[in-house]
Amino acid sequence: MRDPILLTPGPLTTTLRTKTAMLIDWGSWDRSFNELTASVCADLLAIVNGAASHVCVPLQGSGTFAVEAAIGNLVPRHGKLLVMVNGAYGKRMAQAAEIIGRQVVTYETADDTPPDPRELARRLAADPAISHVGLIHCETSTGILNPLDQISGVVAAAGRALIVDAMSSFGALPIDVGSQPIAALIASSNKCLEGVPGMGFVIARQDALQASRGNSHSLAMDLLDQYEYMQKSGQWRYTPPTHVVAALRAALDQYREEGGQPARLARYAHNCERLVSGMRRYGFRLFLDAGLQAPIIVTFHAPAHPDYQFKRFYEAVREKGFVLYPGKLTQLDTFRVGCIGAIDHAEIDQAVSAIAQSLVDLGWHTENEE
Repeated sequence: MRDPILLTPGPLTTTLRTKTAMLIDWGSWDRSFNELTASVCADLLAIVNGAASHVCVPLQGSGTFAVEAAIGNLVPRHGKLLVMVNGAYGKRMAQAAEIIGRQVVTYETADDTPPDPRELARRLAADPAISHVGLIHCETSTGILNPLDQISGVVAAAGRALIVDAMSSFGALPIDVGSQPIAALIASSNKCLEGVPGMGFVIARQDALQASRGNSHSLAMDLLDQYEYMQKSGQWRYTPPTHVVAALRAALDQYREEGGQPARLARYAHNCERLVSGMRRYGFRLFLDAGLQAPIIVTFHAPAHPDYQFKRFYEAVREKGFVLYPGKLTQLDTFRVGCIGAIDHAEIDQAVSAIAQSLVDLGWHTENEE
Protein backbone atom coordinates (compact mmCIF):
# COMPACT_ATOMS: atom_id res chain seq x y z
CA MET A 1 0.00 0.00 0.00
CA ARG A 2 1.26 3.49 -0.79
CA ASP A 3 0.10 6.88 0.40
CA PRO A 4 -2.40 8.61 -1.87
CA ILE A 5 -0.79 10.58 -4.70
CA LEU A 6 -1.60 14.26 -4.23
CA LEU A 7 -2.52 15.76 -7.61
CA THR A 8 -2.72 19.19 -6.01
CA PRO A 9 -0.65 22.39 -6.16
CA GLY A 10 0.63 21.89 -2.60
CA PRO A 11 0.79 20.23 -0.21
CA LEU A 12 1.97 17.60 -2.64
CA THR A 13 3.56 14.19 -2.80
CA THR A 14 7.09 14.20 -1.39
CA THR A 15 9.90 11.64 -1.49
CA LEU A 16 10.75 9.29 1.34
CA ARG A 17 14.06 11.11 1.68
CA THR A 18 12.24 14.41 2.29
CA LYS A 19 9.92 12.80 4.81
CA THR A 20 12.81 11.12 6.59
CA ALA A 21 14.56 14.46 7.07
CA MET A 22 11.80 15.38 9.52
CA LEU A 23 12.67 12.54 11.90
CA ILE A 24 15.39 14.60 13.58
CA ASP A 25 14.60 17.17 16.28
CA TRP A 26 16.51 20.43 15.97
CA GLY A 27 17.26 23.06 18.59
CA SER A 28 16.16 26.42 17.23
CA TRP A 29 19.27 28.15 18.63
CA ASP A 30 21.65 25.36 17.75
CA ARG A 31 24.53 26.23 15.43
CA SER A 32 23.76 23.27 13.16
CA PHE A 33 20.20 24.49 12.63
CA ASN A 34 21.39 28.04 11.97
CA GLU A 35 23.72 26.66 9.32
CA LEU A 36 20.82 24.69 7.86
CA THR A 37 18.72 27.85 7.56
CA ALA A 38 21.58 29.80 5.98
CA SER A 39 22.20 27.07 3.40
CA VAL A 40 18.52 26.94 2.46
CA CYS A 41 18.37 30.72 1.97
CA ALA A 42 21.53 30.66 -0.14
CA ASP A 43 20.13 27.95 -2.39
CA LEU A 44 16.80 29.76 -2.80
CA LEU A 45 18.64 32.89 -3.91
CA ALA A 46 20.76 30.88 -6.34
CA ILE A 47 17.70 29.38 -8.05
CA VAL A 48 16.68 32.87 -9.25
CA ASN A 49 20.19 34.34 -9.60
CA GLY A 50 19.59 36.73 -6.73
CA ALA A 51 22.74 36.54 -4.60
CA ALA A 52 24.23 39.81 -5.85
CA SER A 53 21.09 41.93 -5.69
CA HIS A 54 18.54 40.33 -3.37
CA VAL A 55 18.27 38.72 0.04
CA CYS A 56 16.11 35.80 1.17
CA VAL A 57 13.95 36.28 4.25
CA PRO A 58 12.22 33.10 5.47
CA LEU A 59 9.00 33.36 7.42
CA GLN A 60 7.01 30.94 9.53
CA GLY A 61 3.66 30.06 7.93
CA SER A 62 2.10 29.43 4.56
CA GLY A 63 2.72 31.30 1.34
CA THR A 64 -0.12 33.69 2.13
CA PHE A 65 1.76 34.78 5.27
CA ALA A 66 4.72 35.71 3.08
CA VAL A 67 2.52 37.56 0.57
CA GLU A 68 0.99 39.65 3.35
CA ALA A 69 4.42 40.30 4.83
CA ALA A 70 5.83 41.46 1.50
CA ILE A 71 2.97 43.90 0.98
CA GLY A 72 3.01 45.16 4.56
CA ASN A 73 6.75 45.81 4.49
CA LEU A 74 7.59 46.87 0.95
CA VAL A 75 4.53 49.01 0.19
CA PRO A 76 4.86 52.14 2.36
CA ARG A 77 1.94 53.20 4.52
CA HIS A 78 1.38 56.10 2.13
CA GLY A 79 1.97 53.91 -0.95
CA LYS A 80 -0.56 52.45 -3.38
CA LEU A 81 -0.63 48.95 -4.80
CA LEU A 82 -2.13 47.96 -8.14
CA VAL A 83 -2.88 44.23 -8.24
CA MET A 84 -3.45 42.41 -11.51
CA VAL A 85 -6.26 39.94 -10.91
CA ASN A 86 -7.31 36.98 -13.04
CA GLY A 87 -8.04 34.47 -10.32
CA ALA A 88 -8.49 33.80 -6.62
CA TYR A 89 -4.90 34.50 -5.60
CA GLY A 90 -4.82 37.92 -7.22
CA LYS A 91 -7.99 38.71 -5.28
CA ARG A 92 -6.33 37.44 -2.11
CA MET A 93 -3.33 39.72 -2.61
CA ALA A 94 -5.64 42.71 -3.05
CA GLN A 95 -7.65 41.68 0.01
CA ALA A 96 -4.50 41.42 2.12
CA ALA A 97 -3.43 44.92 1.09
CA GLU A 98 -6.85 46.33 1.92
CA ILE A 99 -7.05 44.65 5.34
CA ILE A 100 -3.65 45.97 6.43
CA GLY A 101 -4.60 49.48 5.39
CA ARG A 102 -2.73 50.01 2.15
CA GLN A 103 -4.34 51.83 -0.75
CA VAL A 104 -5.13 49.23 -3.41
CA VAL A 105 -6.67 49.18 -6.88
CA THR A 106 -7.12 46.22 -9.19
CA TYR A 107 -6.74 45.61 -12.89
CA GLU A 108 -8.99 42.62 -13.40
CA THR A 109 -9.30 40.36 -16.43
CA ALA A 110 -11.25 37.14 -16.96
CA ASP A 111 -9.94 33.90 -15.45
CA ASP A 112 -8.70 32.76 -18.87
CA THR A 113 -7.19 36.10 -19.90
CA PRO A 114 -3.72 37.40 -18.95
CA PRO A 115 -3.26 41.11 -18.25
CA ASP A 116 -2.40 43.28 -21.24
CA PRO A 117 0.93 45.08 -20.69
CA ARG A 118 -0.30 48.03 -22.75
CA GLU A 119 -3.34 48.45 -20.53
CA LEU A 120 -1.14 48.23 -17.46
CA ALA A 121 1.10 50.96 -18.88
CA ARG A 122 -1.95 53.13 -19.50
CA ARG A 123 -3.19 52.68 -15.93
CA LEU A 124 0.20 53.46 -14.43
CA ALA A 125 0.49 56.62 -16.51
CA ALA A 126 -3.00 57.70 -15.44
CA ASP A 127 -2.36 57.22 -11.70
CA PRO A 128 1.02 58.50 -10.47
CA ALA A 129 0.04 57.58 -6.88
CA ILE A 130 0.58 53.90 -7.67
CA SER A 131 3.94 52.98 -6.15
CA HIS A 132 3.85 49.18 -6.48
CA VAL A 133 2.37 46.55 -8.78
CA GLY A 134 1.41 43.03 -7.71
CA LEU A 135 1.42 40.08 -10.11
CA ILE A 136 0.57 36.40 -9.67
CA HIS A 137 3.06 34.66 -11.96
CA CYS A 138 1.16 31.37 -12.25
CA GLU A 139 -2.42 31.81 -11.03
CA THR A 140 -3.07 28.56 -9.19
CA SER A 141 -6.84 28.87 -9.38
CA THR A 142 -6.69 27.96 -13.09
CA GLY A 143 -3.05 27.25 -13.99
CA ILE A 144 -2.75 30.30 -16.26
CA LEU A 145 0.76 31.68 -16.81
CA ASN A 146 0.89 35.46 -16.71
CA PRO A 147 3.52 37.38 -18.76
CA LEU A 148 6.14 38.22 -16.14
CA ASP A 149 8.81 39.42 -18.57
CA GLN A 150 6.52 41.91 -20.30
CA ILE A 151 4.91 43.09 -17.07
CA SER A 152 8.23 43.65 -15.32
CA GLY A 153 9.43 45.77 -18.23
CA VAL A 154 6.32 47.95 -18.15
CA VAL A 155 6.53 48.43 -14.39
CA ALA A 156 10.23 49.35 -14.54
CA ALA A 157 9.67 51.77 -17.42
CA ALA A 158 6.99 53.51 -15.35
CA GLY A 159 9.36 53.82 -12.38
CA ARG A 160 7.28 51.61 -10.07
CA ALA A 161 8.22 48.50 -8.07
CA LEU A 162 7.02 44.97 -8.85
CA ILE A 163 5.99 42.39 -6.25
CA VAL A 164 5.60 38.88 -7.71
CA ASP A 165 3.69 36.01 -6.13
CA ALA A 166 5.68 33.11 -7.59
CA MET A 167 4.13 30.54 -5.30
CA SER A 168 3.32 28.02 -8.04
CA SER A 169 6.22 28.79 -10.37
CA PHE A 170 9.32 29.19 -8.19
CA GLY A 171 11.82 26.45 -8.90
CA ALA A 172 10.14 25.19 -12.08
CA LEU A 173 9.67 28.17 -14.38
CA PRO A 174 12.73 30.29 -15.17
CA ILE A 175 12.96 33.55 -13.21
CA ASP A 176 16.08 35.72 -12.99
CA VAL A 177 15.82 38.53 -10.43
CA GLY A 178 19.40 39.47 -11.23
CA SER A 179 18.35 40.75 -14.63
CA GLN A 180 14.60 41.30 -14.25
CA PRO A 181 13.40 44.40 -12.35
CA ILE A 182 11.63 42.61 -9.49
CA ALA A 183 11.52 44.22 -6.06
CA ALA A 184 10.26 41.08 -4.34
CA LEU A 185 9.54 37.48 -5.26
CA ILE A 186 7.40 35.38 -2.92
CA ALA A 187 7.14 31.60 -2.70
CA SER A 188 6.89 28.74 -0.22
CA SER A 189 8.44 25.42 0.70
CA ASN A 190 5.69 23.09 -0.46
CA LYS A 191 5.17 23.54 -4.18
CA CYS A 192 7.68 23.13 -7.02
CA LEU A 193 10.53 22.72 -4.54
CA GLU A 194 8.70 19.59 -3.30
CA GLY A 195 9.16 20.33 0.39
CA VAL A 196 6.42 20.31 3.02
CA PRO A 197 4.14 23.19 4.11
CA GLY A 198 5.09 25.61 6.84
CA MET A 199 7.67 28.07 5.49
CA GLY A 200 7.16 30.99 3.15
CA PHE A 201 9.95 33.25 1.98
CA VAL A 202 10.43 36.64 0.38
CA ILE A 203 13.34 37.25 -1.95
CA ALA A 204 13.61 41.02 -1.76
CA ARG A 205 15.94 43.46 -3.45
CA GLN A 206 18.42 44.60 -0.80
CA ASP A 207 17.75 48.32 -1.20
CA ALA A 208 13.97 47.81 -1.20
CA LEU A 209 14.13 45.84 2.04
CA GLN A 210 16.38 48.42 3.72
CA ALA A 211 13.99 51.18 2.66
CA SER A 212 11.09 49.36 4.34
CA ARG A 213 12.12 50.21 7.91
CA GLY A 214 9.07 51.29 9.90
CA ASN A 215 6.55 50.12 7.29
CA SER A 216 5.55 46.80 8.82
CA HIS A 217 1.99 46.48 10.06
CA SER A 218 2.96 43.48 12.19
CA LEU A 219 5.58 42.49 14.72
CA ALA A 220 5.70 38.86 13.56
CA MET A 221 5.80 39.77 9.86
CA ASP A 222 8.51 42.45 10.03
CA LEU A 223 10.79 41.21 7.25
CA LEU A 224 13.60 43.69 7.83
CA ASP A 225 13.74 42.87 11.52
CA GLN A 226 13.73 39.16 10.71
CA TYR A 227 16.55 39.63 8.20
CA GLU A 228 18.70 41.81 10.44
CA TYR A 229 18.26 39.48 13.41
CA MET A 230 19.30 36.51 11.27
CA GLN A 231 22.33 38.40 9.97
CA LYS A 232 23.37 39.25 13.51
CA SER A 233 22.66 35.96 15.27
CA GLY A 234 21.98 33.33 12.60
CA GLN A 235 18.68 32.64 14.35
CA TRP A 236 15.01 33.16 13.58
CA ARG A 237 13.40 35.82 15.80
CA TYR A 238 10.67 33.48 16.97
CA THR A 239 10.21 29.70 17.05
CA PRO A 240 11.12 28.42 13.56
CA PRO A 241 9.46 25.49 11.74
CA THR A 242 12.54 23.35 12.30
CA HIS A 243 11.28 20.14 10.71
CA VAL A 244 9.97 22.04 7.69
CA VAL A 245 13.36 23.68 7.15
CA ALA A 246 15.09 20.31 7.42
CA ALA A 247 12.69 18.80 4.89
CA LEU A 248 13.29 21.72 2.54
CA ARG A 249 17.05 21.22 2.86
CA ALA A 250 16.59 17.59 1.78
CA ALA A 251 14.24 18.64 -1.04
CA LEU A 252 16.74 21.22 -2.31
CA ASP A 253 19.51 18.61 -2.31
CA GLN A 254 17.33 16.41 -4.50
CA TYR A 255 16.43 19.41 -6.67
CA ARG A 256 20.09 20.00 -7.45
CA GLU A 257 20.75 16.31 -8.02
CA GLU A 258 17.87 16.17 -10.50
CA GLY A 259 19.38 19.00 -12.52
CA GLY A 260 17.82 22.12 -11.02
CA GLN A 261 15.20 24.30 -12.67
CA PRO A 262 15.55 23.02 -16.27
CA ALA A 263 15.15 19.40 -15.19
CA ARG A 264 12.27 20.16 -12.85
CA LEU A 265 10.47 22.05 -15.60
CA ALA A 266 11.08 19.22 -18.10
CA ARG A 267 9.57 16.63 -15.76
CA TYR A 268 6.53 18.76 -14.99
CA ALA A 269 6.04 19.60 -18.68
CA HIS A 270 6.11 15.90 -19.53
CA ASN A 271 3.63 15.21 -16.74
CA CYS A 272 1.35 17.93 -18.10
CA GLU A 273 1.52 16.60 -21.65
CA ARG A 274 0.65 13.06 -20.52
CA LEU A 275 -2.17 14.35 -18.33
CA VAL A 276 -3.77 16.51 -21.00
CA SER A 277 -3.51 13.91 -23.76
CA GLY A 278 -4.84 11.18 -21.46
CA MET A 279 -7.76 13.23 -20.19
CA ARG A 280 -8.71 14.26 -23.70
CA ARG A 281 -9.04 10.59 -24.64
CA TYR A 282 -11.85 10.38 -22.10
CA GLY A 283 -13.65 13.50 -23.27
CA PHE A 284 -12.36 16.00 -20.73
CA ARG A 285 -11.96 19.56 -21.99
CA LEU A 286 -9.34 22.05 -20.82
CA PHE A 287 -10.47 25.38 -19.42
CA LEU A 288 -7.44 27.29 -20.76
CA ASP A 289 -6.02 27.58 -24.24
CA ALA A 290 -2.84 25.52 -24.50
CA GLY A 291 -0.69 28.63 -25.00
CA LEU A 292 -1.70 30.01 -21.60
CA GLN A 293 -1.34 26.77 -19.65
CA ALA A 294 1.55 26.45 -17.22
CA PRO A 295 2.70 22.86 -16.55
CA ILE A 296 1.82 23.18 -12.86
CA ILE A 297 -1.90 22.55 -12.46
CA VAL A 298 -4.56 21.99 -15.12
CA THR A 299 -8.21 23.00 -14.89
CA PHE A 300 -10.72 20.72 -16.61
CA HIS A 301 -14.41 21.20 -17.25
CA ALA A 302 -16.49 18.84 -15.12
CA PRO A 303 -18.01 15.74 -16.78
CA ALA A 304 -21.07 16.63 -18.83
CA HIS A 305 -23.46 14.49 -16.81
CA PRO A 306 -26.55 15.72 -14.92
CA ASP A 307 -25.65 13.75 -11.77
CA TYR A 308 -22.10 15.09 -11.52
CA GLN A 309 -21.01 16.20 -8.04
CA PHE A 310 -17.37 16.96 -7.32
CA LYS A 311 -17.49 15.41 -3.85
CA ARG A 312 -18.63 12.02 -5.21
CA PHE A 313 -16.10 12.24 -8.02
CA TYR A 314 -13.33 13.14 -5.56
CA GLU A 315 -14.16 10.23 -3.27
CA ALA A 316 -14.29 7.73 -6.14
CA VAL A 317 -10.86 8.81 -7.40
CA ARG A 318 -9.53 9.01 -3.82
CA GLU A 319 -10.47 5.36 -3.24
CA LYS A 320 -8.19 4.51 -6.17
CA GLY A 321 -5.28 6.32 -4.57
CA PHE A 322 -5.34 9.81 -6.11
CA VAL A 323 -6.35 13.16 -4.61
CA LEU A 324 -7.82 15.78 -6.95
CA TYR A 325 -8.44 19.47 -6.30
CA PRO A 326 -11.77 21.30 -6.61
CA GLY A 327 -12.20 24.10 -9.12
CA LYS A 328 -12.10 27.73 -8.00
CA LEU A 329 -14.22 29.21 -10.77
CA THR A 330 -17.61 30.57 -9.76
CA GLN A 331 -19.19 30.64 -13.21
CA LEU A 332 -18.22 27.15 -14.41
CA ASP A 333 -18.13 23.67 -12.88
CA THR A 334 -14.49 22.59 -13.01
CA PHE A 335 -11.87 20.57 -11.17
CA ARG A 336 -8.09 20.74 -11.12
CA VAL A 337 -5.30 18.18 -11.47
CA GLY A 338 -1.74 19.01 -10.45
CA CYS A 339 1.35 18.03 -12.43
CA ILE A 340 3.88 18.76 -9.68
CA GLY A 341 5.35 16.88 -6.75
CA ALA A 342 7.53 13.80 -6.57
CA ILE A 343 5.70 12.09 -9.42
CA ASP A 344 6.39 11.39 -13.08
CA HIS A 345 4.52 10.07 -16.09
CA ALA A 346 3.87 6.68 -14.45
CA GLU A 347 1.75 8.22 -11.68
CA ILE A 348 0.07 10.52 -14.20
CA ASP A 349 -0.92 7.59 -16.42
CA GLN A 350 -2.26 5.73 -13.39
CA ALA A 351 -4.23 8.81 -12.33
CA VAL A 352 -5.85 9.17 -15.73
CA SER A 353 -6.88 5.52 -15.62
CA ALA A 354 -8.30 5.99 -12.11
CA ILE A 355 -10.31 9.01 -13.24
CA ALA A 356 -11.66 7.14 -16.26
CA GLN A 357 -12.63 4.11 -14.18
CA SER A 358 -14.32 6.36 -11.64
CA LEU A 359 -16.55 7.75 -14.37
CA VAL A 360 -17.62 4.21 -15.22
CA ASP A 361 -18.15 3.26 -11.57
CA LEU A 362 -20.32 6.34 -11.00
CA GLY A 363 -22.30 5.85 -14.18
CA TRP A 364 -21.06 9.13 -15.65
CA HIS A 365 -19.68 7.63 -18.83
CA THR A 366 -20.38 10.38 -21.39
CA GLU A 367 -20.79 10.44 -25.15
CA ASN A 368 -17.88 12.86 -25.38
CA GLU A 369 -15.40 10.06 -24.79
CA GLU A 370 -13.27 8.96 -27.70
